[in-house]
Amino acid sequence: MTTVNVQEAKTRLSELLARVERGEEVVVARAGSPVARLVPIDTSWRRPFGGLEFEVPDSFSEPLPDDELAAWE
Repeated sequence: MTTVNVQEAKTRLSELLARVERGEEVVVARAGSPVARLVPIDTSWRRPFGGLEFEVPDSFSEPLPDDELAAWE
C-alpha cells in the first residue's frame, strides 16, 4: 500500500491509476490524515447482456389477421 498527499496524487494521477490497475492500493492523505483509498474495481459481478433466452417465431414479421388488426384500431 502506498500513501501519497493530495498534491502528489493530482500531479501523478495517471501513474497512480496504473499502479491500481496492477492491483496495488493507494491511499490519498491530506496533512498526513488518510482521506481516500484508490482500489481496483471488481468487474467480475457484471452479468452478461441479454440474460434471458427466448425465440422469435417465424410468423413475427407477418401481417396481423384482420380481426386482430381491427382490435387495435
